[in-house]
Amino acid sequence: MAKQKKNVNEMSFLDHLEEFRWLLVRCSAGILIGACIAGYFNEFIFKEILFGPMNGKFVTYEFFCELAQKYDLDRSFCNTTLNFSVQNTEIEGQLSLLVWTCITAGLIISFPYILLQFWNFISPALYKNEKKNAIKFIVVSSLLFFIGVAFGYFVLTPLSLNFLSNFSVSEYIKNDINVNSYIGTVKTTSLATGLVFELPIIIYFLSTIGLVTPKFLREYRKWALVIILILAAIVTPPDVISQVIVTIPLVILYEISIFISAAVQKKDKNKTT
Repeated sequence: MAKQKKNVNEMSFLDHLEEFRWLLVRCSAGILIGACIAGYFNEFIFKEILFGPMNGKFVTYEFFCELAQKYDLDRSFCNTTLNFSVQNTEIEGQLSLLVWTCITAGLIISFPYILLQFWNFISPALYKNEKKNAIKFIVVSSLLFFIGVAFGYFVLTPLSLNFLSNFSVSEYIKNDINVNSYIGTVKTTSLATGLVFELPIIIYFLSTIGLVTPKFLREYRKWALVIILILAAIVTPPDVISQVIVTIPLVILYEISIFISAAVQKKDKNKTT
């Protein structure tokens, strides 16, 4: 990321800290507004979204059941019953759960606004032609994030819950799951996947400042593939179709990242020639 020439009125270090402080204030305000919106729809969020994967008729279970019946594969998703109940063990637990769930939802809702604030913060260090990419950056980054959240919620979360709820080391152990543990699994999986889907954007910036090269990504491609396959094997039932469904998007993201890094490197070479 190239910097512009220094100006007479260039901001001092303390000025940058002040700008960063206001950046955090604006981002927090955006999250708070999103949290208020989520609070208004909290009944729908808890019943239909957060506890949706506990329903045996959840869209993901029915999808995998249809695939299993069609291709004569493992049918563990047919007539799915999650072998656990959810309970609250703290007197302030449900209030705390409501607050933090609304904050998490507020973060997801306000994600494009947060990206805009960070872009405005770094834009003075960019060339004019780079500043024109603001809309593209926000749209692409937001789209990748929301796709990642959806993938985590509709694919990874149900697969994980189905596996973990039916896993048992002894018939004498009954699963009574703390509600914070359950909600935390849903939220963490969805948010983490959303951030993982930002990989092409992260690679773009790392390639721009020279920390990552396409050669490096190609050399470690096989290790990345191994990690992806292990992850897919852990969260999916023992059939090829399920593992492929989880693996393909992650492999595509990695290959896109290599392509982006190569494009950045080629662009930099053209500038120097």
